[in-house]
Amino acid sequence: MTPRDPSPVPSVAALSSATPARTVAFEVDGHALEAPVAPGQVLRTVLREAGVHGVKKGCDAGDCGACSVLVDGDPVHSCIWPAHRLDGRVVTTAAGLGTPEHPHPVQQAFVDAAGFQCGFCTAGMVVTASTFTEADRDDLPRLLKGNLCRCTGYRSVGDAICGVSNTATPAAGTAVGQSAKAPAGLRVATGTEEYTLDFRTPTKLLHLAVLGSPHAHARVVSIDATAAEAMPGVHAVLTHHDSPATLFSTGRHEDREDDPDDSLVLDPVLRFRGQRVAAVVAESVREARLALDALVVEYELLPTVFDPEEARRPGAPLLHGEKTSEASRIAFPERNTVAAMHGETGDVEAALAAADVTVEGTWQTQRVSHAALETHATRGWLDDDGRLVLRTSSQVPFLVRDEVAHVFGLPEDRVRVFTKRVGGGFGGKQELITEDLVTLAVLRTGRAVQFEFSREDEFTVAPTRHPMRVRVRLGASADGVLTAMHVDQLMDTGAYGNHGIGVMYHSVHESTSVYRCANKRVDAESVYTNNLPSGAFRGYGLGQVVFGVESAMDELARRLGLDPFELRRRNVVVPGDAMVVTDPDEETDLLFGSYGLDQCLDLVEQALAGPSDDPAVAVADVVPDGPTWSVGTGMALAMIATMPPRGHFADTSVELRADGGYDIGVGTAEFGNGTTTVHAQIVASALGTTPDRVSIRQSDTDVARYDTGAFGSAGVVVAGKALLAASLKLRAAMAERALEAAGGAAPVHDGAAAPEVVDGGVVVHRASGPVLVGVDRLLADGPLRADGSHDGTPRSVAFNVHGFRVAVDRATGEVRMLRSVQAADAGTVLNPEQLRGQVEGGTAQAIGTALYEEVVLDGEGRVLTSAFRNYRVPKFSDVPRTEVLFASTHDELGPLGAKSMSEAPYNPVAPALANAIRDALGVRPHELPMSRDRLWRLARDAGPTPPTGSGQPIDSGIGDTA
Repeated sequence: MTPRDPSPVPSVAALSSATPARTVAFEVDGHALEAPVAPGQVLRTVLREAGVHGVKKGCDAGDCGACSVLVDGDPVHSCIWPAHRLDGRVVTTAAGLGTPEHPHPVQQAFVDAAGFQCGFCTAGMVVTASTFTEADRDDLPRLLKGNLCRCTGYRSVGDAICGVSNTATPAAGTAVGQSAKAPAGLRVATGTEEYTLDFRTPTKLLHLAVLGSPHAHARVVSIDATAAEAMPGVHAVLTHHDSPATLFSTGRHEDREDDPDDSLVLDPVLRFRGQRVAAVVAESVREARLALDALVVEYELLPTVFDPEEARRPGAPLLHGEKTSEASRIAFPERNTVAAMHGETGDVEAALAAADVTVEGTWQTQRVSHAALETHATRGWLDDDGRLVLRTSSQVPFLVRDEVAHVFGLPEDRVRVFTKRVGGGFGGKQELITEDLVTLAVLRTGRAVQFEFSREDEFTVAPTRHPMRVRVRLGASADGVLTAMHVDQLMDTGAYGNHGIGVMYHSVHESTSVYRCANKRVDAESVYTNNLPSGAFRGYGLGQVVFGVESAMDELARRLGLDPFELRRRNVVVPGDAMVVTDPDEETDLLFGSYGLDQCLDLVEQALAGPSDDPAVAVADVVPDGPTWSVGTGMALAMIATMPPRGHFADTSVELRADGGYDIGVGTAEFGNGTTTVHAQIVASALGTTPDRVSIRQSDTDVARYDTGAFGSAGVVVAGKALLAASLKLRAAMAERALEAAGGAAPVHDGAAAPEVVDGGVVVHRASGPVLVGVDRLLADGPLRADGSHDGTPRSVAFNVHGFRVAVDRATGEVRMLRSVQAADAGTVLNPEQLRGQVEGGTAQAIGTALYEEVVLDGEGRVLTSAFRNYRVPKFSDVPRTEVLFASTHDELGPLGAKSMSEAPYNPVAPALANAIRDALGVRPHELPMSRDRLWRLARDAGPTPPTGSGQPIDSGIGDTA
């Protein structure tokens, strides 16, 4: 038994609370302000407590810049600037630089350049950029080193600062196909757009803090909360005795049974370090944390396992051994296996034995943090009718509502869940990891309660990308035709199985079915360990397996003496082919709604073959001087379904307003995915108006009828298609009413034009000439509204091809990306600049995965990378300018011919970069990230480098090449 005693040493919170606050007087955005300042308090928290919400919390460590403000004209990170220095100072936030009606030139420039996506970093970025001179434009990599952006890839940020406009103002009815501005653009740039916690509750707010487990596997024997409950400001101490007994999964899908029921709100069995032991609800975060120190917990330590290979062996410690496959949907709880897939078509072993050329290797991918700048947060309360309301940072408000109702035994109509703008997601907010605890606290206290993750929580408690071991074996004939493919995948789902089933199946689907091959085998398992949980992440498992498959394909091309583009052309699926994983007879709704992979291959190959037309790219495409630099070129491809399988639903509405504008109701959350902009464009084009005449009410279970959620790249192809259907219905209803108002619906003469919906009404063509039936006449007989739905089937496929030219310093392991090119088959491009930004952002995030980022554990479940300063999210200086090229296709299944393109750009980047590095060094990397130290060791161990492009099958590292 291991007790947890109250600390004999006073904590910082205790010392602060013992010292009285002092009042400081200063100016904020032109307004005089007096505020109490506690010892050790920083400027950010003083401003937030005063209702200055344009200042964001991204890290509270001076690493990300989301909190940047000007103090007496100088930019500072307010999260580390001591508040006791405030007396007499002048503070300027983004809101003080300008307003949406009268923006600062820099703010207008960010809107015109589309220099943001989720926008959580933008207020701080704008404040910093407002101090730059024209001469500073050549020094942006240095000047922006303190400002992170997870979404954009930075090119559009640089464009904004340099005064480059990338957007247009479409005329009525012409918005689709143009780079329309984001509807919230000026509010984002001025710091006035609301995010999750950017508001004040009418009543006094309580705060929740969590005691995390100090052990990787333990059972709570007892908790003594007597001292904690008696402390000042404490309203409740919550333990597993207060938790509902209903098992659930934090991962959210349309069908809740897609994930295993293996979690409780508070569980007496703790399966990873940091898991909730208890929670305190108090008047302030400080008081709640003080009370945590007063809890006395007795633990029974349990055996641990941290390696998924060991975890699935007989005799390994069991994490969920008490659960059953039938009740919890865990494939094999007796060997820690959440899900397993073992299937084959043909005879792989025979085909490998008969192949002219074979390649084999093992690749390892790491844990990656989503690193969305807005941390997970929820504020909950009871409304005047006693109904539970949750305002939360989520991609899936409807699924959160449904599961909260299920876990707590509430009718769904007694729960409202909504989001404001969400500060980044990348799959990390397709979870229920703050809302359940807030619900418990609200129901217990009857008060408004807030729970906000710290950045450390995001690294140590929030789910990460699944680390995987991927073994690939390929066989081919001498003429380069694939004859055998075997993918053996093992993934660490961590202590809980949220997304552990879906990620496993998806990871081995499009990564293998993109290739024709008569003999295929897949062995895949998702395994519990005592590490922190894994979860949904951009690409949903494809990026990990694509890294292995595309690296093996590159090696196969070398052994065959074939160009890597040509090898792909000979083996990729084309319309008419079945997209087979292991079952040729499998029923599927996955179709070729269009096909642009051939174009993507051509576009990237041609781009890399010659100089770039972009001067910014040409400047970077220079080989460094020195004998230790080697140059290489590499490429990779990826295919992805345009929406998730097994149903993804959207029910939407469009209504004509009395002023001639339109109100739309849609459930999709906006978190940088850009769906709000495209939804407005779709409706505006269908109804002959401009996007600014379309008002969007979204991501609120009280506003829209239903939406599965903003994941699986479904925001445009599902909700967008539903909105298009609603718009076309409304257009027909408006035309019919206009004909009646204009004197009857009978045609006036042969060849008469159909009624035309325009801005301000409907034009009816009569024999005497066109007649405008105004909005007042259209609405004289009652409201005009139409609903539209889509069920997410059938689904199409999208394609991406990425190419790199790199220089690698064999003496240091440094990689310089000289050229970065991605071609995307996105169907009809609804908003070119926004789509370009999605590709650039996905590429930048993937470069981070490929070269820099890793959530490092110590082998006993402790996370060692708990802050941005030791977790390298790419900065402005780390990301090359990627040339983005689009295939010319029109998808039969997507709205107006469009496909999804949020997750897809991420998937081919790491293998393309690895293949270029292999070309440069003559030795293949098998492990991500390909950090400098790893590449230096590879180069050192490989010895002299063969000529670039020699095609020599030299290999080393953790993989074996046959």
